[in-house]
Amino acid sequence: MDIRYSANQKDVKRYTTEELRKEFLIENLYQPDQVVAVYSHVDRMVTLGCMPVSKQVSIDQGIDIWKNFGTSYFLERREIGIFNIGGSGKITVDGTVYELGYKDCLYITRGAKEVYFSSDDSSKPAKFYMVSAPAHCSYETRLIKIADAAKKPLGAMETSNKRVINQFIHPDVLKTCQLSMGMTVLDPGSVWNTMPAHTHERRMEVYMYFEVPEDQVVFHMMGEGDETRHIVMRNEMAVISPSWSIHAGAGTSNYTFIWAMGGENQAFDDMDTIAIPDLK
Repeated sequence: MDIRYSANQKDVKRYTTEELRKEFLIENLYQPDQVVAVYSHVDRMVTLGCMPVSKQVSIDQGIDIWKNFGTSYFLERREIGIFNIGGSGKITVDGTVYELGYKDCLYITRGAKEVYFSSDDSSKPAKFYMVSAPAHCSYETRLIKIADAAKKPLGAMETSNKRVINQFIHPDVLKTCQLSMGMTVLDPGSVWNTMPAHTHERRMEVYMYFEVPEDQVVFHMMGEGDETRHIVMRNEMAVISPSWSIHAGAGTSNYTFIWAMGGENQAFDDMDTIAIPDLK
């Protein structure tokens, strides 16, 4: 498991492109029959990917649970949100089987001991994208289909940011300890997300971009509002955003991204907006 320690905004001002990417970018999440994990010390969030092809894969595979978390099993003191961005597949949680199609989401509460991933068709494997946060109590494991997500249209074609925010793991949909997750889908012809840019001192965020055409990219904006940086993102890459950093992006085509938040509160609109003219 890759471990990332916290970076502060003063040091980041001096980072090269390579250093920025090494610190914040998450690549190669989907390896056959493996669990890939990146543990960030920013709010102790863990970003994971799993692509089961030829066998059922345990969430604990490849992670030294006791060494990294001091627990007997991964979700002993954690909750997790999981999206499927590949072919249809199944997640088995303590013997209960959940079927996930494309863009469906499963929330697993704290205390689930055994979690296994499988694909329905090895030629079209599922790709499970996951973010986990520390949890202090247990709620209810629940499957949320894309059709059942709370949908919030935003933006306009005139500002190149017409999009729909699909809220899955969110207080309006279900109870969690601190984790919030959703999916934003940009309309064709729109390329900007999360603009006007903002920060939220009380929460960190992870973005994972997908449905990015092979020959296109997304320029992910980060850094302080008056001294921004960017990271070039390609399909199925994720990026860590500390609380002090903006998190916005513009693509060379439209795309989709999954956002995950953890921290002090779950108020979706609790943000410190930075006016567009103030960006530098």
